Amino acid sequence: MPVTPIRKRHWKTLALTVSAVLVGLTAPALTATPAAATTTAYDDTYYADAIGKTGTALKSSLHTIISDQSKISYSAVWNALKATDQDPNNSSNVVLLYSGASRSKSLNGGDVGDWNREHTWAKSHGDFGEATGPGTDLHHLRPCDVTINSTRGNLDFDNGGSTVTNGGGSLVDSNSFEPRDADKGDVARMILYMTVRYEGGDGWADLEPNDSVGNGSNPYMGRLSVLKQWNDEDPPSAFEENRNEVIYDTYQHNRNPFIDHPEWVESIW
Repeated sequence: MPVTPIRKRHWKTLALTVSAVLVGLTAPALTATPAAATTTAYDDTYYADAIGKTGTALKSSLHTIISDQSKISYSAVWNALKATDQDPNNSSNVVLLYSGASRSKSLNGGDVGDWNREHTWAKSHGDFGEATGPGTDLHHLRPCDVTINSTRGNLDFDNGGSTVTNGGGSLVDSNSFEPRDADKGDVARMILYMTVRYEGGDGWADLEPNDSVGNGSNPYMGRLSVLKQWNDEDPPSAFEENRNEVIYDTYQHNRNPFIDHPEWVESIW
C-alpha cells in the first residue's frame, strides 16, 4: 500500500520573514502569504520528475505525471463520491461542497433535498459535458446540494455577492460564486488541477485560468488572482488530503499536485 504522505513545513530565515512582512505592508488587500514549501512521501517517486522545477517547466512536468490516470464513467461517479467524500464522523453520509452539510449517501439524485455531482470546473467552460475524461474527473467532481448546485450554475469564482440560502456562508451574484471559507482552497486547487491536467492534447479543450468572470462557454475559469489567494488562505485539510489518497489508491491512480504541494500554485502562476 502507498506510504502515507509526510508533510513538513520549511520555515524561511528571519531575514526573509522580515522582508515578507515589509512587502505585505504595501501590498494590496488581495495579496496573501504564499503557501509554505512542503515535502511528501511521493516526492521521490510520483513527483520525481517535477521536483526542483518551476514555472512552465513545472506545469509541463506535472501535466505528464497526472495525465497517466484511469478513467471512470459518469454513472460510476455516484459511488465513487460516496467513498471520496464520506463524512469522517458518519460513514453513512457524504459532506457536501459549498454548504459543508452532511447528507445521507442514499439521497443522491436530482430532487430538492438530494445531492448531485457538481462539476467545480463548470462543464460548459470548454464544452466537455459529462463525457469520460474532464467530465468524469473525480479531482473536480464533488457532491453538492441540488439547489446550491443550480445556484452556482456555471459561474466563475470571485469574492462578493449575496448570501446563498443554506449555503454555509457562500455568496453569489450575477457573474460569480464565492464558496464558504472552508472550501475556498479546495475549489482553487481543483480548478488549477484541471488547468494542468487538460492542456488540449487529448481531444479536449485546453483549459486555462484567467482573471475574468463571465467566461461563458470559453475554456477559461476565473478569477485567477482570487483562486491564488484562496489557495494560500485555506490550506489543504485532512479531509481534502484523504480525498486525494482515495482517488489515487482506488479510482484514478493520479493525484492533485496542489493538495500535496500548494506552493506550486505560486511557482506556476
